[in-house]
Amino acid sequence: MVTLIVYFPYRRIAVVGSTGSGKTTLAAELAARLDIPHIELDALYWQPDWVEVEWEEMRMQVDKLTRAPAWVTDGNYNFCRDLIWERAEAVIWLDLPLAVCLWRLWRRTWRRIFSREPLWGTNVERFWPQFFSRDSIFYWALRTYSQRRKHYTALFASGMYPHLALYRFKSQQEVEEWRRAWGGERGA
Repeated sequence: MVTLIVYFPYRRIAVVGSTGSGKTTLAAELAARLDIPHIELDALYWQPDWVEVEWEEMRMQVDKLTRAPAWVTDGNYNFCRDLIWERAEAVIWLDLPLAVCLWRLWRRTWRRIFSREPLWGTNVERFWPQFFSRDSIFYWALRTYSQRRKHYTALFASGMYPHLALYRFKSQQEVEEWRRAWGGERGA
């Protein structure tokens, strides 16, 4: 079998975006194609029984992991962004429409509920909390979508991280065109 050599010039990459935008999927794919570690920030944050890790403990983990020469992170944890973005070479922002994010969340949540797919240790998604509580991923997505767009728009425009290559994708079509451009199309 011939191994496809993928050319993407960056080896320290942060993938951000709204809940349901496809951050983890893209980050895992990019890490696999570039043969570099994938750091899923949710996996560092969520302890068994949906207990949140202390911020300082997570910052220490992120600090240690992002000292490596190559990695791809995914997530929007503001309290450790400085560590990640200062060391990153590129940030990929999946700025997809809210309807797309909600549809993906709908499909993903139902799949996880029925399959009892373990998330981050022993955690599993349950029907009632996901659809009828303040802990709902849908409530979270609706509450944070506009804030996140404003925040990342301001960060990208600020010039605060001049060393970063910034990629902003506003549709799945843009993501797919970018994948094809660096040899990362699905199924390749």
